[in-house]
Amino acid sequence: MKEFSKEVYLKWYEDMTMWRRFEDKCRSLYLKQKIRGFLHLYNGQEAIPAGFTHAMDLTKDSMITAYRCHIHPMAMGVDPKRIMAELCGKATGTSGGMGGSMHIFSKEHRFYGGHGIVGGQIPLGAGIAFADQYFDRKAVNICFFGDGAARQGSLHETFNMAMNWKLPVVFVVENNQYAMGTSVKRTANHEDIYKLGLGYEMPCLAVDAMDPEKVAEAAYEAIERARRGDGPTFIEARTYRYRGHSMSDAEPYRSKEEVAIRKNDDPIELIKQRILANSWATEEELEAMDNKSRDFVEECIEFMENSPYPDVEKIYEYVYAQEDYPFLDKLEN
Repeated sequence: MKEFSKEVYLKWYEDMTMWRRFEDKCRSLYLKQKIRGFLHLYNGQEAIPAGFTHAMDLTKDSMITAYRCHIHPMAMGVDPKRIMAELCGKATGTSGGMGGSMHIFSKEHRFYGGHGIVGGQIPLGAGIAFADQYFDRKAVNICFFGDGAARQGSLHETFNMAMNWKLPVVFVVENNQYAMGTSVKRTANHEDIYKLGLGYEMPCLAVDAMDPEKVAEAAYEAIERARRGDGPTFIEARTYRYRGHSMSDAEPYRSKEEVAIRKNDDPIELIKQRILANSWATEEELEAMDNKSRDFVEECIEFMENSPYPDVEKIYEYVYAQEDYPFLDKLEN
């Protein structure tokens, strides 16, 4: 794996601060009703995509995740301007403005969604890995899901099949402690979600996911195991989200004191302190990077504002593959 050098840490800091500002700006746009529908923010969990993409081969490995999906594609190389446009339903968005917040997608960067169905992406991740194995691409799929999705039956079916066929996939549960508003402590008689892999003799472990170094180390070992044909790994990435489940979440299930305490583990602050401790940058240089991130997010908004909405007739283009579908005739009449 690439070493954790000065350049890596500075890139992590620049990326993670930009991701945080991007999400904060999305919250503002939602309150202004420029983003409609659902909006699930990623604040606090930034160390996970930072660590994983450090360990991945971005020329061939792929990623799939749930509906909290703005930051993962950025880490894979998708243009944040196009993600912002998609969030606001603009034609320049990653899905032409017709997917929205929960359905970011980029075939070019091998980012296969954004999925709104809880746990729906788990078997899909195994399916992508099966295709990689079948065509001998030497590629690995990283399949993310939340702690709530870990209780879906599809997880067990997929784990069994993935181990049986030794598929090149890494399953990652982003355990941010709450499935919507339900604490992990209340959803099962154990809190160690990673142990679900033991029933299938799948290598499994928990990792401190507030530290991108620890995430990258666990990710690299799992990815290389999958790449050499030894099958999947199940990683429980223990993290914490600083915002509600979605913008409609009033967070009655946790106290402000709890959130404040968990902010002491902020992954961005951890990266900043390591940079300063190693004299890789000064406070002034990091502040300049912060300002650069702020300016770039404003550029994303400007790009979105100057982009058109998709034409109304586009609404039917991606729904029916059959050109002579009877329903379309009824619409014309």
